[in-house]
Amino acid sequence: MQREALLRDGLPGLLSVPRASGQDGVWAMLRPEDADAGRVHQAVYPTATAEEFRGWIDSAGGTSHDGVIGSVGGGNHFAEVQYVAAVHDRQAAYAWGLRLGQVVTMVHSGSLSLGHQANGTGLELARRMWPRGLPEPENKIFPMLLDERWAAACRRYLNVLGNAANFAVGNRFFLALMLRTGLADVCGEPRGGLAAGLVYDAPHNLLWRMGDGRVVHRKGATPAGGYAEMAGGPYAMWGEPVIVPGSMGASSYLLRGHGSERALGSACHGAGRRIRRGTAIRGGDAELDAFLREFRVVTPLDHKDPAVARRSDVMAAWRRDLKQEAPWAYKDIGPVVSSLRRAGVAEPVVELRPLLTVKG
Repeated sequence: MQREALLRDGLPGLLSVPRASGQDGVWAMLRPEDADAGRVHQAVYPTATAEEFRGWIDSAGGTSHDGVIGSVGGGNHFAEVQYVAAVHDRQAAYAWGLRLGQVVTMVHSGSLSLGHQANGTGLELARRMWPRGLPEPENKIFPMLLDERWAAACRRYLNVLGNAANFAVGNRFFLALMLRTGLADVCGEPRGGLAAGLVYDAPHNLLWRMGDGRVVHRKGATPAGGYAEMAGGPYAMWGEPVIVPGSMGASSYLLRGHGSERALGSACHGAGRRIRRGTAIRGGDAELDAFLREFRVVTPLDHKDPAVARRSDVMAAWRRDLKQEAPWAYKDIGPVVSSLRRAGVAEPVVELRPLLTVKG
């Protein structure tokens, strides 16, 4: 019931489903302000059905611990404990509840395997629309036709995309609760005792139908609306919070958007890679060892376990994955944030530096 409610009706749908009395775990950390739709770019992505994901919905067999939701995922995704290292806009930072030295958490994750399934469904439908006998595009990018003949196929794709987007919001929601629970346990605070609230949640790989009929696809980009887009909500005076996460071990930034028409109301989502993953994994080990001595990275594999350390093949794979996402594989985020400011896309509010990173 909870899974289907999340996929069809987003986070509000999930939170509206009654939970069994005495249910604990991360639910114990839930606060009313966590469900504030004004602090989520879009709390619900409209869908008519969740049937494409019936297998995942029915696999729970009732209430169960879920092996998918609450996962970080791969690539440059992370769950991170950070602190406010610099304040660039004091008024906005104060209004958003941020102060110098404050410990915060950030979740950079998405729709996981559901997103892969949505992408596969869209590609399959687009291939069907491609005229028979016509050579396929060399770049393998197939247009999705919007005429009446293919209306049902387009609706199917938008449903599955909306399902995955709704899941992604829920996934970040649970990861944030898990981080808060872990901090409360480590700090000796009673669960619910930590003063923490959501600043903002925004996606970074999605498409939107705009009011003027356009479709905006933000790939590696995040919404950066201005005053008009935020009217009537908690950010009307500031513009939309823009989250630009850093690479592993590097700073992240929180900015406020200006709704730039030239940038389609968007901002970059991260600094971007300096070198490709394939090149990064061929790098030397000395730099990685130096980084790991100075910074705490938590992964599903405990590399300090003697039984693991003796497996040279396992350790090589672990090191290869870390090299792909190491700070030196990415551009310096400082100049990227400065370019957003100079271009009138977004204004920096705070710089956030990591204390601990959890990788998938």
